[in-house]
Amino acid sequence: MSQLFSPFTLRDLTLRNRTVIAPMCQYSAKHGYANDWHLVHLGRFAMGGFGLVILEATGVNPEARISYGDLGLWEDGQVAPLRRIVDFLHAEGSAAGIQLAHAGRKASTPIPWRRVFDETEEEKAALAFEHWVPVAPSAISHNPEQPEIYQEPTALDEAGIRKTIQDFADAARRADAAGFDVVEIHAAHGYLINQFLSPISNKRTDSYGGSLENRMRLALEVTEAVRAAWPAHKPLLVRISTTDGAEGGWTVEDSRVLAERLKALGVDAIHTSSGGVATYGIKPAPLYQVGFAKAVRETGIPTIAVGLITTPEEAESILVKGEADLVALARGALEDPNWAIHAHHVLDGAEYDLWPKQARSRIRDKDRVLGIRQPA
Repeated sequence: MSQLFSPFTLRDLTLRNRTVIAPMCQYSAKHGYANDWHLVHLGRFAMGGFGLVILEATGVNPEARISYGDLGLWEDGQVAPLRRIVDFLHAEGSAAGIQLAHAGRKASTPIPWRRVFDETEEEKAALAFEHWVPVAPSAISHNPEQPEIYQEPTALDEAGIRKTIQDFADAARRADAAGFDVVEIHAAHGYLINQFLSPISNKRTDSYGGSLENRMRLALEVTEAVRAAWPAHKPLLVRISTTDGAEGGWTVEDSRVLAERLKALGVDAIHTSSGGVATYGIKPAPLYQVGFAKAVRETGIPTIAVGLITTPEEAESILVKGEADLVALARGALEDPNWAIHAHHVLDGAEYDLWPKQARSRIRDKDRVLGIRQPA
């Protein structure tokens, strides 16, 4: 059996294989509530054989959302629609994860495909439009040249920081109530925790700014609070931008220090991405972030590699070389929601194992296996 399709255990959770769906924002919720779009979008990946499906960045309070269309988990009513999704993922053999997030100064931005706030009054009512002033470590806009997208944020005071930490913990309790197997803390891509980590966006002079130790403080305090709120038998992940990819920013070595501290607090794996705080100076290319996963894994904590991983052979090679423990896809899975089924066939010759039972009778005919299409 390939390593990609071998089981992997974190605490009491054993994944059926090492394929992961990375969080992908859908900007399709109203007041943070999941709906049929989210069920169908996510359910197809479980039907497609993936081991772990992680839901999109989910706001721990209303102001934590990237846009008014993001999922949220700040009130109890949001639990039931998420449980419906979790139950479906479980029924199809996948573990269910949720990424708890705060967008910081990148909050309250337009829906991406609209690009600007051009909603009519009728659309605002139908879409549950909301707009607010974001918060951040420092009152510095993400991009002052785009004020129509990024506002100047308000710097969080001590009370705001304490509330944010509590909001993450409360959201973790609701995630447990919804039945999730995994919580992932979003500390990447230029959002709030990443903003505190990076000297580019964090210009504070109190105990949350300046030195590396101070800039890590929020990430560590959020992690400690979430770990205490999240059941001990369930895994906790953290997604980080391993480097800002910008001069004077957060570095790979900083991430290695952070990873050691996170592991000591009970984090079970690090999901290694990059960029998001400032202009990104690393040219994306196939497997360009795998080295980040390897560098962090060398500290002794399991990692998830992500970023332009496209073929089964590439994914298997990452695991065989010891560069990561799990492999995540996003865009590739959008193009082929059955990527895991197809990869299992390529690597192990397995034709039927991951297909949903409803499909097996249709594809057992050899002429219908994997892209050889015949009339129904």
